[in-house]
Amino acid sequence: MEEAPRAPETPRVTAWDSIARAAPGAPVCSIVIPTYNGRALLERCLAAIERHRPVDPRMAIEVVVADDASTDGTAEWLAERNPWARVVRLERNGGFCAAANAGIAAARAPFIQLLNNDAEPTAGWVEAGLAPFAQAAVGSVAPLVLVRDDPARVDSAGDAYTFFGWPTKRGHGEPAQRWADRTPDEAFGASGSSAFYRSAALEKVGGYDALLGAYYEDVDLAFRLRWAGYVCVFTPRSVVLHEVSATYDHRRPALERALSRNAEIVFWSNMPPAMLALGLSPRLAFLAAQWVWRLVRGRGGPFLKGKLDALRLASAVRDRRRLRRGLARSAPRAPRFALGLGSVIDLANHLGRPRSSPRA
Repeated sequence: MEEAPRAPETPRVTAWDSIARAAPGAPVCSIVIPTYNGRALLERCLAAIERHRPVDPRMAIEVVVADDASTDGTAEWLAERNPWARVVRLERNGGFCAAANAGIAAARAPFIQLLNNDAEPTAGWVEAGLAPFAQAAVGSVAPLVLVRDDPARVDSAGDAYTFFGWPTKRGHGEPAQRWADRTPDEAFGASGSSAFYRSAALEKVGGYDALLGAYYEDVDLAFRLRWAGYVCVFTPRSVVLHEVSATYDHRRPALERALSRNAEIVFWSNMPPAMLALGLSPRLAFLAAQWVWRLVRGRGGPFLKGKLDALRLASAVRDRRRLRRGLARSAPRAPRFALGLGSVIDLANHLGRPRSSPRA
């Protein structure tokens, strides 16, 4: 297996440094890990966190595992083998958003990283991930996420979103070194596999939307943060390895249906009116192309059912649009949405997207 590219030297971090001086010993960053029957994945994730804990004594972190009513003995194993991790246990399985929100509610630090149980941080990831928060407008930070089985390839360099409603992972499948050498820049949002957030920003916009369950929840949150006047910064200096799609089986019709539904909820709930008018015709053409693509692969039915599910939630979408307008009215700065056009490169990356090797 190839080595992950070496990240550039981490610059001096003032955001967490001043907080650490104000509250010595208190956690500066809470690592929140939602998990459901993922003990094997979690073991590797926690081992990487322990191995790469910040050496600076001012950079205290805490780990909060949000156990979504697992039945594989996760809670008992954590108590016995990893008592340093705080456990928030849900009595009933509520899905990724519910577990993530429970972990966020229990977090005590001014910054939070939402980390998948199938992800592994690398040395210096926290220090570098918090550096951009020195700017008050930064509400989230996207690390450089590499494919764990093939760390020479990128999983995500932050998320992008087009004006016609196509979310993509920047750099997906591209050579890692191409992104490791970049200067930190603005991305639309941070991938939910490993996103850093300002706790006050999450409190303002409300965390993840439980209606979505799982998938597109990070895109929806990125939109709400932007409605509230925040931006997202991508930094290649914070590197995380991610086992792509280890948690969910994308071949299941139920998941295909949920993805189709959530895509519409996110688009119609969040797009600014001017962009909505501009993107309507391209959106319809895009949906037609998506349906044909799935139809020839025998997956057209779940796709259409998902769209009908979204149509039945029209009143919920209207409520969410009102909430977005409220965020904009109270924002300290005008919302900026950073929507793209998409490209042939994005399409090629999507069609040739990397997948982790099946686990034995």
